[in-house]
Amino acid sequence: MHPYTNHIQLGYYGVLPFLACVFWPLLLGSSAQAVEAFSFYSMGILAFMAGTLWRSGEQSYTHAVMAVLVVIPFPLLAVASATTTLIYLAICYPIVLLFERGMPAWQSHHKDYHKMRFILTSVVFVCHLFMIAQSIELTRG
Repeated sequence: MHPYTNHIQLGYYGVLPFLACVFWPLLLGSSAQAVEAFSFYSMGILAFMAGTLWRSGEQSYTHAVMAVLVVIPFPLLAVASATTTLIYLAICYPIVLLFERGMPAWQSHHKDYHKMRFILTSVVFVCHLFMIAQSIELTRG
């Protein structure tokens, strides 16, 4: 068993709330609360993912700035529409993965970790697309 087993398991467990919010409307009907819960959870996870990239002394200044760049606009999301917030978050997940892949530590990660990060980023991105559609539907009334 490699040292990334726990990280991989926790990564897959972390996607469950995204999936729960996506299936919420299918079971209980569309609701602004599902979109809001999804958005808050997504912001928390995105901040965590960006924070894991901030490895003091291990990256260049450019990588350090890129690691936090995605979370700087979070206060502005409070006044943005739900759809705008979801679009922003959807775009940020692949960006964080690209930043992570560009860091020297990426090469030392196990191939299973690489696979997990790609799968989770893809699933989370698609979940965002579903929630964007729900947000648009709710806006149209």
